[in-house]
Amino acid sequence: MSKLILTRHGQSVWNAENRFTGWVDVDLSETGISEARKSGLLIKNLKINIDKSYTSFLKRAAKTLEIILQENNLKLDLNASWQINERHYGSLTGLNKEETKKKIGEDQFKKYRRSWDIAPPSMPKNDKNQLLFSPLNKNIPEDKIPDTESLKDTYCRVVPFYEKKIKPDLQTNKNVLIAAHGNSLRALCKNLFNISDQKINELEIPTGNPLVIEFNKNLEIVNKDYLDKTREKKIIANQ
Repeated sequence: MSKLILTRHGQSVWNAENRFTGWVDVDLSETGISEARKSGLLIKNLKINIDKSYTSFLKRAAKTLEIILQENNLKLDLNASWQINERHYGSLTGLNKEETKKKIGEDQFKKYRRSWDIAPPSMPKNDKNQLLFSPLNKNIPEDKIPDTESLKDTYCRVVPFYEKKIKPDLQTNKNVLIAAHGNSLRALCKNLFNISDQKINELEIPTGNPLVIEFNKNLEIVNKDYLDKTREKKIIANQ
């Protein structure tokens, strides 16, 4: 049996400021560092081997993974990949969420933030936030870099990456740890838990709380649990 551990990065500086972050490469807040350390300890208490680890090109996820590995005395490759980056929020990037909701109305706000296939308006080519993107982006093919994304768009890069890179690890009975983002993990969970387009808007992924998914030899899910029961969210499946 193999285990997949999904961890959303700890709180970032822009999470704390309630801003749309997307592809901006902001750091962890002090709270986020604490959440990452707690994630590491929770995973350590499982007393299992971690064979592979993956993260995104964004330092809030990579630092979360680094802290978790340190807490577990592990020296694994980070295996950073842009395909599991956070969703690109287009022209919403950098804006305060509450102020944006008041400006565009709650209905439109919900569509941009939680719908399956509605993307925000594109980020302008001269947007100042592009200067805050990860320097690792230079490794992404230019025609693959989005200027906005829906969750569906995010799904279309996350799931093929999972199928090609991570699923083979699980099929060979490896335990895999992923530190990524709210929307890239929502996209992956949609696939793993067979969540419908209509229900995916209800799935919340808390920061810094590892979700452990256990598979049988046929790669069927036999169990799924958050490690921090005080901060767990409802796990939607087959809906």
